[in-house]
Amino acid sequence: MAATTTLLTLDQFNARYGNEHGYEYWFGEAVQKGMPTWLHGLLQLILGDLFHKLGYAAGSEIDLRIDPNWQPRPDVTAALEIEQPYPTKPVDIVAEILSDDPMTKVFEKCRNYARIGIPQIFVFDPGSRIAWEWNRETGNLERIRALRLRNGSAVDVSEIWAELDARMRTRKGTQGLI
Repeated sequence: MAATTTLLTLDQFNARYGNEHGYEYWFGEAVQKGMPTWLHGLLQLILGDLFHKLGYAAGSEIDLRIDPNWQPRPDVTAALEIEQPYPTKPVDIVAEILSDDPMTKVFEKCRNYARIGIPQIFVFDPGSRIAWEWNRETGNLERIRALRLRNGSAVDVSEIWAELDARMRTRKGTQGLI
C-alpha cells in the first residue's frame, strides 16, 4: 500500500519553514535545497557582484512569490527594478549553482522559472566550470561561453571561472580564503 503524503498549505509551509533558508515551497511540499559548498558560496557572491556591475540589482536566496503554489529561492536573483519586500512579478534573471542537486530537479526548476515568466535562467557548475542558459524554444539547457544579458551587457564565462579560481587561492601565512 502506497504511503500518502499530506500536502502543506503555503501558510503551513511559512509557519514551519519560512525562517529556514534551506527550504522552498513546491506545490504543497517543503523541498530542501542542496547544501552549499565553498565553491557554491563564492560563486554566489561573484555572480551577485557581476550582475550589479552589469546594471542589475542582485541578491541571493530571495523568495520569489510569483506563484502561490511554487515559491523558490534562487541562488542568485537579478532585476533592473526591485520590488519590495519580495518579487511578485517575474524578475529579469535567476541563476542556480549546482552543488548536490540532481539534474532532474534542476531541469524541473528551470521549467518552472520559464513557466512563471523569468526571461533569463542560468545554471552554473563550479566543479566542472560549465555554464548553461535555459532555451525556451527547446525546453532545455544549452551550454554557453558568454552571458548575454537582455540589457545588452555581456561577459565571457571564463572570466567568472577565473574570478572563482582567484578567490579560492590562499596566501602563504593566511588561514582559509582571501
